[in-house]
Parts: sequence; C-alpha cells; structure tokens
Amino acid sequence: MIRNKKFWIIIYFIGLVVIGSLGYYTIGGSKWTLLDSIYMTIITLASVGYGEVHALDNYGKIWSILLIIFGVTGVGALFRTLNEEFIKSQLFWKNKMKKTISKLKNHYIICGYGRMGAVIAKELKEKNQKFLIIENNEQKVEIIRDSGMLCLQGDATSEDTLLSAQIDKASGVAVVLDTDQDNLFVTMSIKTIFPDIFLLSRCAREDNQAKLIRAGANKVINPYVSGGHRMAEILIKPQVEDSISVISPKNSKMNLTIDEICLSGVKKYDGITIKESGIREKFGISVVGIMDENGESIINPTSNEVLQSSQTIILIGEVDKMDRFKDQLP
Repeated sequence: MIRNKKFWIIIYFIGLVVIGSLGYYTIGGSKWTLLDSIYMTIITLASVGYGEVHALDNYGKIWSILLIIFGVTGVGALFRTLNEEFIKSQLFWKNKMKKTISKLKNHYIICGYGRMGAVIAKELKEKNQKFLIIENNEQKVEIIRDSGMLCLQGDATSEDTLLSAQIDKASGVAVVLDTDQDNLFVTMSIKTIFPDIFLLSRCAREDNQAKLIRAGANKVINPYVSGGHRMAEILIKPQVEDSISVISPKNSKMNLTIDEICLSGVKKYDGITIKESGIREKFGISVVGIMDENGESIINPTSNEVLQSSQTIILIGEVDKMDRFKDQLP
C-alpha cells in the first residue's frame, strides 16, 4: 500500500513539474525559454525565494499561486508517506534482528561495549564465532549495529533481557561493564537466575577479584595486571616478544607464565637441539612452540628440534623459573 502511494506521489510531482513548466512557457510568451520555465517551476515548488526569472503578469501570478497550493499539498503527502515507510523499515529490521537472536544457540554474550567489550567482539568476529552484545547506551547500540554485529538494547540485570538474548542456550557470558560495582551486580544477577552458565568477568581492582568469584564468576580477568605484567617483562628483557600470566583463582599456588622469546643475539642456543640447550633440565620450563622468521610454526616440538637465532620460541613454566631463564639472557 505504502509503495503504491509513493509511486503515485512521484508521478504526481513529475506531472506537477511538467504541467507547471508548460504553463510558464505558454503564459510567459517569447521571453520564456523551456529552461526558464522548468527553473521557475522548481524554485516555486521548493519555496527557496530566489525571485522571478522574468516579470510575471496577472496570469503568471495566478499560475504561481496554483502551483504553490498543489505543490505544498504534494510535499506534505510525500513527507508523510516517507515517514510511514521509514517507521515500517525500522520495525522490519528490529523484527528481523529479534528473529535472528531468537534462533541463536551455542553463542557468546558480551555484557557491555566499552574498550574491553569492543576488543572481545572484534576477536570473536575474526574467529567467526556467534555472539551477541547487550548494551543499554543508544549511541553505542547504533555503532554496534552499523558494524554488522548483533546487539540487544537493554539492561543486562533484567531477566527479560537475558532471556531475549537466549542466555539459556549460550556457551558463555563475558561481563565487561565500566565499573567493578556494575560487573559485580550483573554477575550476581546472571548467576542467580542461570547458575550453570560459564561466566567471565572483568575487574579493575585486585581486591575485587575475590568478590566476583564469590558472586559466581568462573573466571576473573584484570586487564591492568595482565597488561602491566607484559609491559614489565618486555621492558626488562627486549628478547621477550610477548608474555601472558596464567593465574588460577582456585589454586593460588599455581602461577604460570607463557613467554615468547626471540633468540636473535642469543648465540649459545644457535644451532643446537632443545635437548642440548638444557632449558628443561636447568630451568624447569618447557619449549611448547617454535616460530621462524617466515611465520611457520612448530607446536610441541621434539627434543631433537634444532634451534636457530632467527627463531622465536614459546616457553611455559612457573614465574620464578621463567625469571631465572630470562636473567641469563644477554
């Protein structure tokens, strides 16, 4: 119905321009060219107030009045129709998104689209994982949807919102709101309703980690501690390409680290096997990967694999033992 109305309104305007131009061309006489007539019709309908192309006689003035009356009526009808179509389009996309969300299963839910939420969403998108973002801020919702990601606008503490996000069919939830208080509240809300869901939460202060664990979070990540650890390691030893701390909240004695060490400049490991290097025997850490300068990698290499100075090795071990290994690097 709306499409038919839009079609007839367009036809109406085309007819208005054609009839209006012919009217000026006929009434104006020899002074008026066809281009003058079309121009006069357009500026009359647009009400821009540029003035008359040529002086109008009484017939011309009456013709302009009629053109304005019929033009204003048509403009009002056009805007009304376009507004109806816009509303219908918005409802269509909202319903389509709701339908898509209702079919989700084995997906991940991200509560909050701050800096960390955006990074998680980007990683999941690159890995082709199904995920949904719950965000209450309308501007952020628009950004998320413009990026082609699924977003449910609502309060993450609301049971209705969580059910709409198909949380009962989700593989896991990441709670990454701006403050620890918000993360704690959302974590408690989700775990109270869905105690079996795997929940990962973010904390900014170290002393809030235990609170989030007690609230039901399966894992708690402190990005400042992780980032600070990595930066300190790289600052102290430039050979360290990357460093990841692995701390278990259930076992405080387990404090592992995974480090990428560039062997460039480390001559004593050049051209010898992993076994000959004595890395495991001397330091109690393991080589779990090797990457060469071309990006080729070997996962879980054998003890007979030969090390080269052009390679980067991936090591795993306890923090104090890894520190002893890095202390002997040049």
